[in-house]
Amino acid sequence: MSVSVSISHAFERFAVEAAFEVREGGVTALFGPSGAGKTSIVNAIAGLLRPRKGQIAISGKPVLDTDAGLFVPPHARRVGYVFQDARLFPHMSVEDNLRFGWRRAPVRATAQDVDHLIGLLGLEALLGRKPSGLSGGEKGRVALGRALLSSPELLLLDEPLAALDAARKAEILPYLERLRDEARIPMLYVSHSLDEVTRLADTVILLKDGRIAARGSVFDLLGDLEFSAASGAPAYGAALDVTVSCQRVEDDLTVLAFAGGELVVGRLDRPIGTRLRVRVRAEDVMLAREEPRAISANNVLRTDVSAVHEGPGAQADVQLDCGGTKLVARITRASVARLALVPGVPVFAIVKSVTVDPRILPAPED
Repeated sequence: MSVSVSISHAFERFAVEAAFEVREGGVTALFGPSGAGKTSIVNAIAGLLRPRKGQIAISGKPVLDTDAGLFVPPHARRVGYVFQDARLFPHMSVEDNLRFGWRRAPVRATAQDVDHLIGLLGLEALLGRKPSGLSGGEKGRVALGRALLSSPELLLLDEPLAALDAARKAEILPYLERLRDEARIPMLYVSHSLDEVTRLADTVILLKDGRIAARGSVFDLLGDLEFSAASGAPAYGAALDVTVSCQRVEDDLTVLAFAGGELVVGRLDRPIGTRLRVRVRAEDVMLAREEPRAISANNVLRTDVSAVHEGPGAQADVQLDCGGTKLVARITRASVARLALVPGVPVFAIVKSVTVDPRILPAPED
């Protein structure tokens, strides 16, 4: 299952020019500021916007070809769409909302598959309730279920967490992770939140002024200061692909190996050799020119400065090369000057906090 997109569309004061492909399962994030063209692109894929020029194919089947005069209407495209505001039918129960998508599916899920999805999204206790009695996170989960029961070949999620407070986001994110790992259909996830992108996405497409400014693996882009400059967002830090290498049972700690060294975290109940994703925020990295001793931090990494970006305020972002892995430290401009940090200078990165995602990555190919 895949989607290929090449579209050109001019609005009154804005134009979208974008071409990309999304292959197999996993999450591709369309990231960028408001007005970058993210929603216009997913609306074109869903058939809610008819571009003036372009081609779109889903699972190899064309749904748009302006040269050939082809435009498949939205209801005939096997696309599930989850909007920011859920858009549930207020007069229907949760179960009826779910079955609305199921009844209109070209290939209906079996009763067993429906039950599995309800369990996957934790909706068992909500089936008899109306949307007015649901929290924002619960509505979001129902909207996801309704979209998936329409038997889509592609799932579009347009800022599904943007209207939720922090508590509701924390409630629904684990369900999005479970969908990513179990649904096995491509997901195109629109967001302007680097936290969400870093946690969920495999691939990132950065949009700026209606055009693609950068694209690549989440592991490659998020530690790149050029990506930060192009997006206009502060540098996030890094997402790392790590492997459980050792269990320090006596200390109740786990050692995670990556291309640049090792990280020590609280005990993880994972077998040796398990691949995981971890996140290290720029604010959680301190720098030292000399190896620190007698400190409480468990993680001190040998790195080299590869780039420095000083912002207009007091802060500066320092990109680090840790054995080929990119890290970022956010420190003050005064610290940059005091430590004489320029590209090529060796420094020790003291990592104060590591966030371990529950996702288990697939084994590397031989």
